[in-house]
Amino acid sequence: MVLKRVFVAPDPGRTRLRFATRAVLGIALAVAVCGLAGHSLTGAVTGGLAALLALFTVTDATVRGQAVTTALLPAVGLPVLTAAAGLHDHPVARDLIFLAVVGAGVYARRWGPRGHSLGVFAFMTFFVAQFLHATTDQLPELYAAVLLSLLTAAVVRFGLWCYERRLPPAVVPAPPGGTGLARVTTRQAIQATAGAGFALVVGQLVSGHRWYWAVGATWWIFVNTASRGETLVRGFRRLLGTVIGIALGLVVAMPVHGDPTVTAVLAAACVFGIFYTAAVSYTWMMLWVTLLAGLLYGLLGVLGPGLLALRLAETGVGALGAALAVILLLPVTTHSVTDAWIQRALRCVHACTAETARRLAGAADADPAPRVAELEQLLARVRLSVAPLVHPLNPMLGRKRRARHVLALLDGCAREIRGLVAVAADPEASHDARLAAACYRVQAAVEALTDGGDVSIQTDDSAATEPALAHLHGLERALAELARPLRTPSGSPLVGA
Repeated sequence: MVLKRVFVAPDPGRTRLRFATRAVLGIALAVAVCGLAGHSLTGAVTGGLAALLALFTVTDATVRGQAVTTALLPAVGLPVLTAAAGLHDHPVARDLIFLAVVGAGVYARRWGPRGHSLGVFAFMTFFVAQFLHATTDQLPELYAAVLLSLLTAAVVRFGLWCYERRLPPAVVPAPPGGTGLARVTTRQAIQATAGAGFALVVGQLVSGHRWYWAVGATWWIFVNTASRGETLVRGFRRLLGTVIGIALGLVVAMPVHGDPTVTAVLAAACVFGIFYTAAVSYTWMMLWVTLLAGLLYGLLGVLGPGLLALRLAETGVGALGAALAVILLLPVTTHSVTDAWIQRALRCVHACTAETARRLAGAADADPAPRVAELEQLLARVRLSVAPLVHPLNPMLGRKRRARHVLALLDGCAREIRGLVAVAADPEASHDARLAAACYRVQAAVEALTDGGDVSIQTDDSAATEPALAHLHGLERALAELARPLRTPSGSPLVGA
């Protein structure tokens, strides 16, 4: 099932394939430029990782926004790199600054994709400085490597192969709101800092040289999660991906013995795997990340079975730190987050239907397509939020069935919306009064679901011969069926409280 999801997962417009191929090209060119500039292995690795982060984490909705965020990366990365190198011989100050970077990086997510990208880049810059044991005398070279690599990645992304220019602007749903400690990003910043503190202390007890792996594991477990359940599931998947990646490292990375040519080819394959699988399987992404780390350690001449075992132990410490933080400290319940995403998805169905009704009524400026894209993104967030309940290891079978039922009905809504929009795009589509009435009933059903009222449906025999009406009636039925699982008493929430 996992293999099928990774290799047979839909890839509309081959976006994932292009994303991964461009990443290999951009990172390879960045490393080559660093090599031509005479940088050492440390500089080339730093540059390659900077390019990887620029190509992977920058996800603004527009190409212009992506370019601005990419240009801002050095503004957060270089000061952090300076602090990490300068504090190398001052462990207490280094650890405190590292934890401050963790908290600030997570807190920055409230400012959307740009805040997220800058936070990730800041954290990973500090992490890479520990990974490479960077010192102050290496800073000029590392500065140059970061700047050259970011410039090279930007040339590839925005000049040589900017396929996004031919695509509609991406829809990136904002995280759930709130103020103060009611805001998810605030709570997660506190949780991540506490979890990273645990990982840092215990990780140093496990290894005084590789402790940063534990902090890194905690950090990445918190990325793209919004609730306790999501974080726990992500921690499990990270650990599983690490175990598989270490097993592959024993049979793939170790026999290479750091050979530059073979390592470069395998590293390119790992980069492709990271970018291609990230959207469909966190476990597979972590497999490739772990294998890539093993190859880099091979280049540095320190790879061995003991190091791989230590990598697994530190990852376990990081996962435990994340788990303890989300369970014990200001927990964000999966039920509350799931409910918020479902409410937003339903309101998007309402907006889609209203815009489609305008299109069917002949409004030339009506375009429901962006709303459909937004609905797909919101449903992806719903699936991520309920992942803890539908996970194979979840013992609560009743809630698992309910969650799957809700997901199936929401997918049905999305399918009917897509069909309706496709029909509405036909200039010969019917514009009679029955469509307006059916659209109104769908909007009323959504309002009833979100406001707690009764949901009723009205059948129409003509729907069998009128495609638009058939889609609208299918949408009505799905919304009416959603009422029961969504209104289960609070004592039995859709996912665990």
